[in-house]
Amino acid sequence: MNIPGYRSPAPRRPAEPAPAGSAERAWCEAEVCRLRILSSRLVTGSCAGEYRSVFRGRGIEFEEVREYQPGDDIRSIDWNVTARAGRPYVKQFVEEREMTVMLLLDRSASLECPGPGGPKSAVAAEVCALLAFAAARSNDRVGMLTCTEQVEAFIPPGKGVRQAERIVASLLSRQPAGRGTDLSGALDYLNRVSRRGATLCMVSDFQSFDFRGQLAAVARRHDVVAVLVSDRHDRELPDAGLLQVVDPESGRRSLLDAGSPKVRERYRLEAAGRRDRLLRGFAAAGVSFLEVGTGAPPIHALARFFQSRTRQGGR
Repeated sequence: MNIPGYRSPAPRRPAEPAPAGSAERAWCEAEVCRLRILSSRLVTGSCAGEYRSVFRGRGIEFEEVREYQPGDDIRSIDWNVTARAGRPYVKQFVEEREMTVMLLLDRSASLECPGPGGPKSAVAAEVCALLAFAAARSNDRVGMLTCTEQVEAFIPPGKGVRQAERIVASLLSRQPAGRGTDLSGALDYLNRVSRRGATLCMVSDFQSFDFRGQLAAVARRHDVVAVLVSDRHDRELPDAGLLQVVDPESGRRSLLDAGSPKVRERYRLEAAGRRDRLLRGFAAAGVSFLEVGTGAPPIHALARFFQSRTRQGGR
């Protein structure tokens, strides 16, 4: 039995083949159509304002200069134009309306572990598909980067349904080459190729948090939302006697006495400690947090998150 979240201290060795039942093989044309329809709920009707409040423009852009009027902020005076005209002029700005949504999807082997609600990889892929279709429907730019211990694929931001379909197709096309996790490297790569600010959605199970320095650097430029894909076994062990557990990224196997209350309690406390450190790290970096479980459709968690961000006034 595989227990997601288990990490053995032993050195890594070559990985075994990926387990069956991954998101890539589970989707079909009808499922993609269903996701496209569901995504419309995020950008139409009662959710429209909530979508715009979360995936909003990343600032303002210059529009024109006009003559100064009493009450204008003197910090907006354009001194060059003022000197030429002999009277004060101020710069006018408008909110940047075009938004860019970047998806960073963790495709490491830990998300492939089968659990009570199915593999986390299927939920992670569905979250990305929903957001891609929602961005396309709202005429926003959307791109995606997928990673394991290496950058697997990068799709530059673009507009339209074809762009969303390209992103979904990349989720269905092939198994990733790697099995490990290096979110730090993925964030570094994204920071290099993304010159403009964007809303960055990181979709992962965040089984390690060794990327906090890179996350803080990225969060200074982008509005970051961390989407934690979780499973019940990430938090607690089943009372099932002796279990053969597998580190899904290294393939290392060990025996674990899940029938022991002490072992289960230690596992629960360690899992709670990891989660607490993760959430404190996100808060310190100014990163918003959303948890999506494998036991319910992701659309519900996304809609609740949008509503929460609207009540809080965004970031």
